[in-house]
Amino acid sequence: MEDLIKENESIDDLQNGYMLIQKEDTFKFGVDAVLLADFAEVKRTDSVLEMGTGTGVIPILLHAKRQPKSITALEIQPDMADMARRSVKYNKLEQSISILNMDLKEAPKALGKAIYDCVVTNPPYVKKESGINNPTENKAISRFEIACTLQDVLCSAKKLLRPGGKLFMVHRADRLVDIIFEMRSLGIEPKRIRFVHSSVGKRPHLILIEGTRGGRPELKFMDPLYIYDDKGQYTEEIHRIYGRK
Repeated sequence: MEDLIKENESIDDLQNGYMLIQKEDTFKFGVDAVLLADFAEVKRTDSVLEMGTGTGVIPILLHAKRQPKSITALEIQPDMADMARRSVKYNKLEQSISILNMDLKEAPKALGKAIYDCVVTNPPYVKKESGINNPTENKAISRFEIACTLQDVLCSAKKLLRPGGKLFMVHRADRLVDIIFEMRSLGIEPKRIRFVHSSVGKRPHLILIEGTRGGRPELKFMDPLYIYDDKGQYTEEIHRIYGRK
């Protein structure tokens, strides 16, 4: 299996029996991906689509936690898609996870409409005109709305989901108004939301949100999620999510 790891790449332990190939100068997964994989209430009978997989961490985490029927993951950057495919092969998950080098905006036409039970996504958070883009292209595409906008993500999700299908997304808390407006405008009803804070007393910096295609209006607010306790250590819940306890 070592021949699957290229120069300047490392193999990182996901602490759940699986490994992930990453590269030093590319975008690496963070706590938001781990929180999303835990938040997504995917069933064993579900066919799942993940949009913007990057290194492929979310499909592997979802398989470890939920073991859905199938997971298809899209990534627009060829080098990142290749890295994700090699991680899938390294973990011998080819029968469960498929990585496609594809623009998510083209997915409804290429894959078919209304065919997935769940769509999971950790999209770029920052509007293209906000601030200075990262110096490397793949980091910029991962963080800024260059290859796709929030509306692009939600529009494709709506088309790909079956009626009653679920969308699970992590995003920046300061984009909440945009997110709820776009979801409802496209017919994805926000159903469940959780604010993520670095610690008690701090403003939320992330949100986890679930929506249902064609769902009835009813938004439930979950208890806030705190990453660090008052001693600056990970909270018990974060340890649970990471599988450490």
